[in-house]
Amino acid sequence: MLSKFRDRKLVEKVTEKIKEESKGITLRIMHVCGTHEWTITHFGIRDLLPSNIEVVAGPGCPVCVTPGSEIDMIAELSMREGVTVTTFGDVIRVPGNRTSLSEAKARGGDVRLVYGIEEAVRIARQERNKEVVHFSIGFETTAPMAAVEILRGPPENFSIFSTHKLIPPAMEFLLKSGLSLDGFICPGHVSTIIGVKPYRGLAERYRKPMVVAGFEPLDVLLGILSIVRQVKGGGCGVDNEYTRAVREEGNVIALKAIGEVFEVADAWWRGIGSIESSGLRLRGRFEEFDASKKFGLVAPSADYMPEECGCGEVLKGLIKPEDCPLFGKECTPNHPIGPCMVSLEGTCSIIYKYRSLR
Repeated sequence: MLSKFRDRKLVEKVTEKIKEESKGITLRIMHVCGTHEWTITHFGIRDLLPSNIEVVAGPGCPVCVTPGSEIDMIAELSMREGVTVTTFGDVIRVPGNRTSLSEAKARGGDVRLVYGIEEAVRIARQERNKEVVHFSIGFETTAPMAAVEILRGPPENFSIFSTHKLIPPAMEFLLKSGLSLDGFICPGHVSTIIGVKPYRGLAERYRKPMVVAGFEPLDVLLGILSIVRQVKGGGCGVDNEYTRAVREEGNVIALKAIGEVFEVADAWWRGIGSIESSGLRLRGRFEEFDASKKFGLVAPSADYMPEECGCGEVLKGLIKPEDCPLFGKECTPNHPIGPCMVSLEGTCSIIYKYRSLR
């Protein structure tokens, strides 16, 4: 079934439609998803588009926007006697402000990679003499798994440090900032959880057309065509191109679990700043599983990027990775300076890997 979404003739047909219907207008479209950037770069979508349409990457990588101060805190926590920190693979090498989890591990910290939070809970059950802290990172996509494990009742030696973040408030923050944008390609994975509804108010308030798109080349191109047509017709709605996976109301069961376990709070986005109501923290009745309460962890109210690092501007869609003075020189995947060069969903990492194809 998915083969048709890579069908060359269909791709060429939609591309011609975009060129034909976008004549006379100039569009700057933002996506907020690392996988969308992978598709766009890997398949050379930008090279297929006419010069009057620009697609830029926004804050679509949860690892990239995790504050360096939080990474420092968790790294230092892993050095404590009797504490094990679990996390996902693309987090371990992300530089904090002073250190990283990989550096902490090299210095003797107990840092373990897991494929999911359920594996972290299993470690806690097997090693009761250890305090197991899961560095719980992600957008709305990974929050349901954390919520479900908390509802199941993990052992008392388990806790999470939640740095989960919400995409719609970040989109609104960028629109409020005056960033020049003509539309949004909404993230597919996040939308399988939250549905289409959360974007509708944004589209109406800021008069910006939006589309929920999947991850195949044809998905992205159909999404762009949708925005072109909305702009030409004076519309500002939200189309759902990804109907095979996304429903209007989202995943009701997952949303219920998130609502039971987490409450919305202000959050700091690395390279962007504090965004109102954009984070998830554990509700008071689950504070026994809250690592910040258990270990007295308090992150600073501000954060920063390394000197000369352009990740913040990349995350806000202000510059392309190639415009950063460190890109491909001092900053490479083997020696990352900023977070966008580390994560598999980081824009700089993706562009660096596939730039020879461009």
